[in-house]
Amino acid sequence: MIELKSTPGDAILEFNISGTVTDEDYRDVLTPALEKAMQDQEHIRVLVRAGDDFEGYTLEALAADARVGLRHWRGFDRVALVTDTPWLIRSVKAFSVFFPCPVMTFALGQEDDARRWLTESLGSIHQTDLGGGALHVQLLGQLDSAVYAAEREDLDAFLRANDRFRLLLDLREFDGWQGLDALGAHFRLVRDHHGLVERVAIVGDKAWQAMAQRIGRQFIDAPVHYFPADEFEGAKAWLLAG
Repeated sequence: MIELKSTPGDAILEFNISGTVTDEDYRDVLTPALEKAMQDQEHIRVLVRAGDDFEGYTLEALAADARVGLRHWRGFDRVALVTDTPWLIRSVKAFSVFFPCPVMTFALGQEDDARRWLTESLGSIHQTDLGGGALHVQLLGQLDSAVYAAEREDLDAFLRANDRFRLLLDLREFDGWQGLDALGAHFRLVRDHHGLVERVAIVGDKAWQAMAQRIGRQFIDAPVHYFPADEFEGAKAWLLAG
């Protein structure tokens, strides 16, 4: 059984699932609620609570689940699952890397924590003009696609105001992307501005961030150099030189 716990106009769409979920639950409750919500807003945030009385899905419901996911793949902004059911938690964690949006699991009784996670900012981007056409861009926390959309206008304004563009990409407090949509937004932003960049300095404190230098060269036809976190001032000096 799927029960809608909030109205489509709410900031968070909440569902409670119990017993055995059937194809009719998707047809009569879940799908209409999602489609109504997506008429009112481009992306929605969803909380699903599966209590101790949740028993599983029928085969028809599993097929319906797949159809709903594919049909509304780009419509989800963030999803929180509240449950103590071990197999459900394992399934979500195993497949969350393939989801187009951030997905987080919470224990029963942590509904307020789940709602707070659904509404809070997960990360941010800070842009600082260093002068001479150099821009310090600091990625903080875990970023979702909305963060990139909000920062694009500021980046475009900086480019209009300067004859050249040198980028100091600061990853020292960056924890990654929340879902595939955020990663896609990152690469679209890089793609749209790559031809304008003269030089890129990347500063990070995690081993994988050194890969950014090699990946950056795939998209940017300009010198790209990686610096460890304790060489931030050296990175800035290299960027501004010449």
